[in-house]
Amino acid sequence: MKTVNIHEAKTHLSALIAAVEAGEEVVIARANKPVVKLVAVEPKPVQRIPGLHKGEFYMADDFDAPLPDEFWLGNGPI
Repeated sequence: MKTVNIHEAKTHLSALIAAVEAGEEVVIARANKPVVKLVAVEPKPVQRIPGLHKGEFYMADDFDAPLPDEFWLGNGPI
């Protein structure tokens, strides 16, 4: 974590933002006392709507059936 004073933060804001985007946390201090922490904003997750694509996909009845021995022995069609 990097600590800078307010004057330095104003002077080098672009560089500090780049450091935060790269995963670093930056603390901005006034008179050597921490005041704020500059961290990256996490994107808000997209809300999923159950059933939105109902009927558009097909899954075979044996989807979760065990694979044949030929698959594991490398003799299968894959």
